[in-house]
Amino acid sequence: MESLATADDEPSVAPLPDVSELLDGMPRQRGAATVAVPTVQVPLPAVRALRPWRLLPTPTGTPFTFAYAAVLAITTLITTYADPSLVDTLLQASSTDVAHLVQTPVLVLLASGLWIAGGFASPYVVCFLLVLTALERRMGGARTAVVFLLGHVLATLATEVPVGLAVLVGHLPDSSLHRFDYGISFGVAASVGALAGLLTPWLRWPLLVLFGSMLVEDLIEFTDPLSNWGHLISLAIGIATWPMIRRWVRVVSPSGV
Repeated sequence: MESLATADDEPSVAPLPDVSELLDGMPRQRGAATVAVPTVQVPLPAVRALRPWRLLPTPTGTPFTFAYAAVLAITTLITTYADPSLVDTLLQASSTDVAHLVQTPVLVLLASGLWIAGGFASPYVVCFLLVLTALERRMGGARTAVVFLLGHVLATLATEVPVGLAVLVGHLPDSSLHRFDYGISFGVAASVGALAGLLTPWLRWPLLVLFGSMLVEDLIEFTDPLSNWGHLISLAIGIATWPMIRRWVRVVSPSGV
């Protein structure tokens, strides 16, 4: 009979090395386990919400425009409800005619900008609120005031100085030295021209064409040629400030926002 091999008769086998650490680096079969992949939060670009109230002046956002608008509202209420003789006296004293410009130029140039010719019904009221608010939000109140004053002062001088010269040479009567002139329209027109330089082309040129055509139409009607020429001159002054105000905007907001 053949002898049966027992466990004791089997040759001894050397133990296998521990490879558990190596198995951790081996790829696993599909479906064997789910691997958690860390999610990365990608910031989405901020979408600016439509805020229509930013079109109008506020005490904190646009203090210069807000304060100026408040003063204009008060003076307009005075011209509407005060005694007509008092109103006439105030407006006469604020007129930037040649006689006043010779006597008290600084005083009348500032005082004439405190009134709105035509009152609340004037289209320049809406232009004032929207345009000066937009300018101040882009380059600050002090620079906005500079642009407004440039148009107001330079256009006034450009229209009144020729009147004074014409009176001197006898082409106009002496009564022209007391021509009634006041209001914010020159400053507003210059501000419109300046703001156009800060807008994208598809907004800039329609704004200039629309506003400029309105001024040309007023000039063609020839109801007040000196004021109408003054508005066109003011618009040109505002356009001439483009290089200056673009540098100002880069200083206020280097990112261009």
